[in-house]
Amino acid sequence: MAQSPKLFIYDLDGVITDTAEFHYLAWKKLADELGIPIDRHFNEQLKGINRMDSLDRILGQATSPIDFSEQEKIGLATRKNGYYLELIEAINPNYILPGIGDFLEANKQSGIKIALGSASKNAARILDKLELTGYFDYIVNAAEITKGKPDPETFTAAADALNIPYSDCVGIEDAAAGVEAVNRAGMFSVGVGDDAHLSHADYLVGNTQELEFQKILDEFENNRKQS
Repeated sequence: MAQSPKLFIYDLDGVITDTAEFHYLAWKKLADELGIPIDRHFNEQLKGINRMDSLDRILGQATSPIDFSEQEKIGLATRKNGYYLELIEAINPNYILPGIGDFLEANKQSGIKIALGSASKNAARILDKLELTGYFDYIVNAAEITKGKPDPETFTAAADALNIPYSDCVGIEDAAAGVEAVNRAGMFSVGVGDDAHLSHADYLVGNTQELEFQKILDEFENNRKQS
């Protein structure tokens, strides 16, 4: 008898939509104000990483040490988020990545539960602007997650909320830290992107257009037979 997953857990940035550019522009504006040079190459390190960890990495780029109190760092992260919120006002359903609308529809029609596991505290707002909220049975509240990716907590929180065993879950991620989190949760990991960064995924596609729902079900079944 075929073994099907009971829950798909999606990352947001790079899987459903790509707000990485907005995050970069917001961090760049803050870094410029602090006199810290960052570029797009450095920004790759911030993908899948939560806000405070991202800030620490940026502060680590300063040419001379900058000593901020925890309260001051919270203020800086809040300022960055304000810049980001201004930028994402432009988001609408046209920002859904290619193939994701059809993939979500196939997921919904299958009866398999759907959750969002994002490090973004703005995830629910972005889903609303993309007009995709109705697809999701559960949205992880990033503000309640104590350990960011690559810790598995973001993914296990979704499974726990829906009372689904971790081994019955599929996690879809575009970041190395995210794929590691899915793997550490004991879930089936689907990577979207470059083999150089995501070779540890159980199944890998180059971009969202290559995501095929039935193919992932087949790969999940094969993986579970072998384990």
